Amino acid sequence: MVRKILALSGVVAVLGVGVIAATSSSAAPRASTASAAATTAASSPFVPSAQAVPGSGKGIKIGYLSNDESVPIVHVISLGIEAQAKRAGVDLVFCNGAGSDSVALQCAKTFKTEKVQGIINFQHDTAAAPSICAAGPKGVPVFAVDIPQPPCQTNFMGVDNTVGGEIAGEELGKYFKSHFDCKYDAWVSLEEPEIGAPNTERMGGYRIGFAKYCGTVHNLKVVGFDASEAMGETDMADVLTSLPAAKRIIVVSIDDEGIEGAFAAAKTAGRSNELYAGSLGMADTVARCGLKTNPNWITSTAIFPEKYGWVAIPYMIKAIKKESIPTNLFVPLVAVTGSTIGNYYKLSCS
Repeated sequence: MVRKILALSGVVAVLGVGVIAATSSSAAPRASTASAAATTAASSPFVPSAQAVPGSGKGIKIGYLSNDESVPIVHVISLGIEAQAKRAGVDLVFCNGAGSDSVALQCAKTFKTEKVQGIINFQHDTAAAPSICAAGPKGVPVFAVDIPQPPCQTNFMGVDNTVGGEIAGEELGKYFKSHFDCKYDAWVSLEEPEIGAPNTERMGGYRIGFAKYCGTVHNLKVVGFDASEAMGETDMADVLTSLPAAKRIIVVSIDDEGIEGAFAAAKTAGRSNELYAGSLGMADTVARCGLKTNPNWITSTAIFPEKYGWVAIPYMIKAIKKESIPTNLFVPLVAVTGSTIGNYYKLSCS
């Protein structure tokens, strides 16, 4: 397929399929009968079971509004979506929102010009969704990826955020009950409030899961950040300064990058052994090896972002063809630890 690039006020829209080759050294997730998390995920109303049928999307044009390709987990999700679009023969209009409301708005206008028949929308700011929806084509199915996109959202696709937080919180609770009789000095919650309900649900889910074993979370510190490792490090450095006497600090984050930043701050402060962490993602080797090699990174909910495309493309094709599909298209979730992450991904960590 011919590749065409359009410059759009600082954003590049790529028209065509397979513009970035899908690469993955990861093994396919295996079922774990011993994992309560796997059981919880399996009971969700929907999980992906197969890749797109080859050629099933010929003659169909889909717009994909990426969140921000500089974020590792977003890029992995995008690679999977592009690979499945290529497999299905879909004409994919790819636009990187770059974490900017104005760029995302321009992407929506491009989708309208290109007359896409459906939109996979992963733009970052739920408050900006109404204006972005208004700028795009009308009457087409819109899948909101992990972040609500009112009022044009027709289906939600991604993480069941309450469950995702809860199963990691349970692992933290079990760990603290068995190791410390549930005693800790502070609970630090690295949050991204601008994404709205997913932040509230995921961060609240951590506390719900933990409370099953150790009671209601106390000494809570909520810190808003941009979900990046750099800001996670900066903000955690400030938190550590404010907690000079704390010896057991539980840190949970909206993503793995926040935890990577938190441990970097703790290392600089000479306090690495005082943090105990939980997160969600496991999108890349850095995070997976971090979990495997750092005994104080207790758990993370693996969301298998490389399989988002297994949901997005086949079910968008169905939606465009007016076939019935679930309102919520959830991805599989498993709370993993340093000793179990290797069951799902082949790792060689130094």
